Amino acid sequence: MNTEKAELFTPAPEWSGRSDGPGPEHARWHSVINQYTESPAPVTLLGFASDEGVLRNGGRQGAAAGPAALRTALGSLAVHHGHALADAGTITTQGDDLDGAHDALSDKVEELVRSATLPIILGGGHETAFGSHRGLFRARGATPIINLDAHFDLRHADHATSGTPFTQISQLTDDFEYTVFGISRPNNTAVLFNDADKLGVNYTLDEELVNLTPAECGALATQATAAADKVHLSIDLDVLPASTAPGVSAPASLGVAYERIRALAVAIAATGKLALVDVVELNPTFDIDNRTAKAAARLIDDIVNAHLTAVSGQ
Repeated sequence: MNTEKAELFTPAPEWSGRSDGPGPEHARWHSVINQYTESPAPVTLLGFASDEGVLRNGGRQGAAAGPAALRTALGSLAVHHGHALADAGTITTQGDDLDGAHDALSDKVEELVRSATLPIILGGGHETAFGSHRGLFRARGATPIINLDAHFDLRHADHATSGTPFTQISQLTDDFEYTVFGISRPNNTAVLFNDADKLGVNYTLDEELVNLTPAECGALATQATAAADKVHLSIDLDVLPASTAPGVSAPASLGVAYERIRALAVAIAATGKLALVDVVELNPTFDIDNRTAKAAARLIDDIVNAHLTAVSGQ
């Protein structure tokens, strides 16, 4: 059963955060979100409050509270651009009806993509990625995926879980392109590596990334987007070390340092090719001093800034 209880769809909440005064020179996320008449906003947040998939996958539940924690962490971050930012509300899994929540998420993401905004989905377990990507697929067809994650999430099951999203996506199309940065060899069985190879997945291990500089990581990410016109960036926060991201469903024993993950994400955003972003597996129940939420919020803010600069030139 999902741990959050709300209507299937709830409108954007009232944002709050630090206030240093009126005017654009004091702008923060909470003061600009949904405050502009520009339609559509170039970036739109959408919450997916779900951890039913985590439960089915044997993980620690609590990720359904992730969207609210991410909004809180974003709220006081300063805004240094004049672009509109929107919040389209939250979809919440009803009990154990993950299929129904996926349907609602796909419908909303399709609507947002068709309106020419960049949807950033605030998860939620990694089951988020199937519903969000299916909406993208309906709007523009097959789109390459870049996942920053310790796990392939290519499991097979009788129903959707947080471990099956990319298996499900692979079944949508014969043109499945999937790249993963941060794979932990001890946390993925030989079966999963074999399945990844059969599907032509490109992956880089965590132990390989830790030997690279942030600049080298950024170059790898840019190279991964070279042949694509648009990409879906999925970030599972368990790719980070447990010391940086304790508040996740499955904490990493090694993980990839924050500055390297940030370099990967920002380099992808700086190409101007983002079609969809999801940030998943924040579990506030196990967070320490909001450490994970703050790390995720900074990633989102940096992605937004790099994307807006790339697509608008300012």
